[in-house]
Amino acid sequence: MQRVLTTVTLLGLLVATAAAFAITEHLKLMKSEILGIQIPTKVFSPVCHCATGAAVVSLKLRRADHVTVTIVDASGHAVRTIASGVFVQARLPTQFEWDGRTDAGGLAPDGVYHPWVHLPRKTFPFATNIILDTQAPRVLSASVAKPVLLGGPGRSVAIHYAFSEPAHAVVYLGGRRIIVGRRTQPHNKVKWAGTRGGLSLRVGTYALSVGAQDLAGNETPAGARKQVTVTVRYVELSPGRLTLPSGRRFAVHVATGTKRYTWRLGLRHGAGRGKLLRLRAPTTPGTYRLVVQANGHAGTAVVRVRGK
Repeated sequence: MQRVLTTVTLLGLLVATAAAFAITEHLKLMKSEILGIQIPTKVFSPVCHCATGAAVVSLKLRRADHVTVTIVDASGHAVRTIASGVFVQARLPTQFEWDGRTDAGGLAPDGVYHPWVHLPRKTFPFATNIILDTQAPRVLSASVAKPVLLGGPGRSVAIHYAFSEPAHAVVYLGGRRIIVGRRTQPHNKVKWAGTRGGLSLRVGTYALSVGAQDLAGNETPAGARKQVTVTVRYVELSPGRLTLPSGRRFAVHVATGTKRYTWRLGLRHGAGRGKLLRLRAPTTPGTYRLVVQANGHAGTAVVRVRGK
């Protein structure tokens, strides 16, 4: 008798399993009434006044029908109806926009939301995330290891930063955005080549403002950015002043962003390379300017020649 009961039980389990499998396969074969749903901007900020200021829900139906789209919070509570009984044509992508506000008109709290699509016969509670974020990232620190930039092809300084969250680094000069970092990381670096709008800047000291822009488009306010200072030079001679007897040989250290340069001292001129330029002082006493040029820029040193 026990063996018979066991056999009957096993047969019952097999039948139930087969039935469940058949139902599952049948559900797989059923054609969904919604061909697809897309949310191009899944992280947005309605206060950024930028391209990511709203979330767009794009859906496509298999057959034409009337659609209601509701935005719900993480608990499934309705927050905003962004479409109510709207007629949608078959197989034609239709977009509905959410501006981050509730049905009452106020701004919804920051958090994760989901789109639910209602058709006359069925509701589709999609779990696709829409993240509303209105908080601007904070700049924790910004610095340059070498605040002097010797400008030239391939030359740059690294600006290191740390943010409160993953974000793009944004660097300003005189209120103008000059760098937007590609990566969204909480700490990294960007490089500045001493240019603005693709043009090399003049010799001088520049104050740069470092901010951050998160994925939602929120950007650090101007007053909360961190300042770094970079001095741009192209040719630097040291020492900058020399006093020598006439005809005496001397050397000047040349710092430049290029390997080759030209020089002029009095009526003489020539070409040089390397960090040390060796010359002979003029034979006539007086004050002369040593001019070294590289990549369209010049550096000078004053050479005072006295009689022997």
